Amino acid sequence: MRLKSTLEQWVTLQEVDKAGSIQAAALLLNKSHTTLIYSIKKLETQLGVKLLEIHGRRSVLTNHAKSLLRRATSMIEQARDLEEISHQLSKGVESEIIVSMDHLCEPSLLYRPMKEFLKINSTTSIHVRETSLSKTTNMVTSKKADVSIITLPITNYPAQVFSLTTMIPVVSTNHPLAKLESICISDLANHCQIVIRDLGGDQSNNNTKDVGWLKANQRITVDNFDHALRAIEHGLGFCRLPEHILQQQNNEKLKVIKIEQNEKYQVPLHITLPKGSKTGSAALAFYEMLLLN
Repeated sequence: MRLKSTLEQWVTLQEVDKAGSIQAAALLLNKSHTTLIYSIKKLETQLGVKLLEIHGRRSVLTNHAKSLLRRATSMIEQARDLEEISHQLSKGVESEIIVSMDHLCEPSLLYRPMKEFLKINSTTSIHVRETSLSKTTNMVTSKKADVSIITLPITNYPAQVFSLTTMIPVVSTNHPLAKLESICISDLANHCQIVIRDLGGDQSNNNTKDVGWLKANQRITVDNFDHALRAIEHGLGFCRLPEHILQQQNNEKLKVIKIEQNEKYQVPLHITLPKGSKTGSAALAFYEMLLLN
């Protein structure tokens, strides 16, 4: 079916509605008063609906015109979005970027700037991959990520300081360690330790990384901090958790324990561009926004 109206006619009608009169709309559109009148009158004929009426000395939209325009507004916005998307694509902007984030990073440091990025980059989607230990390194060295938030800098990959994460030892309030005023390292050996699995290592070949004190006689290995929290709440053992997770939880079932000479430590986080000079414009823009956060 051939359309009777054009997008330009609906845009003209929209501008008249916004400006309040045909004369004001003509100035904004840099067109003559006569041209706008002709366009709207032609649209009236094509649709068989009266769109303009005289109020005082001004031509204003009829109720029918306003009703139609409400439905046409989304169409006009979509057309503008298509033009913006086409403009960005013509400049080589990526349709998707992959961001790898080490699990020690506070998520809000990523998602706050992402919200602003998406507002001005309507053509680019973002795929976030959580990493830990060897997977954090692998996402960079394999160049699978466009932007990577890592722990320590990786050889041959320039990195910028991003943030610090404080790690704190935690147990449930009903765990035996919770009753001790002061705890030494030897006390921990007799209790189960909850550790996070190396998400990138090959378990069958023992190609995994370990970090921190791991001399407990028993361990529970989980995939992420969410599972670690559930295990701690059930009194299964002790674990070091990022301070930002504890602050968000505000969980009365958890207790921070004080370990002699090993109460807390900080892990520095960095940001890098795995693809270096081949990084796309959208990834570069997001990288800059992350650094400003």
